[in-house]
Amino acid sequence: MRLAVNIDHVATLRNARGEGIPDPVEAALLAERNGAAGIVCHLREDRRHIMDKDLRNLRASVRTKLDLEMAMTSEMQAIALDTKPELVTLVPEKREELTTEGGFNITAHYDTLVEFIKPFRESGIEVSLFIEPEKKAIDLSHQAGADLVELHTGKYALQYDKENAEREFRRIREAAAYAKNLGLKVVAGHGLGYGNIAPFTQIAEIEEVSIGHAIIARAVFIGLGEAVREMTAIIG
Repeated sequence: MRLAVNIDHVATLRNARGEGIPDPVEAALLAERNGAAGIVCHLREDRRHIMDKDLRNLRASVRTKLDLEMAMTSEMQAIALDTKPELVTLVPEKREELTTEGGFNITAHYDTLVEFIKPFRESGIEVSLFIEPEKKAIDLSHQAGADLVELHTGKYALQYDKENAEREFRRIREAAAYAKNLGLKVVAGHGLGYGNIAPFTQIAEIEEVSIGHAIIARAVFIGLGEAVREMTAIIG
């Protein structure tokens, strides 16, 4: 299992003072040097953390894999096609939310999604859809032309009841196996951290996990390099 590190909250801290530090690019390179197999950033429509210049600088600097999370808008499509990350992940986005609140509603946007994906495939950019761990969402992702699905793990991560957490984990495991059987690559993310990630090492179909907030929070106390190394040690 690989680790992709989301560096959005480094930009959040930078933007709190607007003085240029800490630099998200420096964080990305430090994460790579300490075991990250990819860097994730979310260029939101309101630019609340990552800015356009950050994305350009990340593209010029990242040597593993750059995953651009983005809303399904013509503006973001044009930026992504110009920047050419290795991967774009389509996510739902609401300006009032603190963080992404759930999986992409493929049923409601399927026809638009099919056309939206085509230019990325023509440009050699892989497309991932951030979805709930449900068979219908997986089927539609496959039919629409996605290369990957990122299974939303937020409901699992926020469960404090052991029985409910185990039920949600089983749902994710079954979804991962189903998606892999269709030929999709499978990754997972949202709300995962040091205390809840270990069970995911049991799911062979999940190739990669995307983790941001937990790693950046841990880095406040022990440094980013060590925080990344701790996580990679857990996931093997």
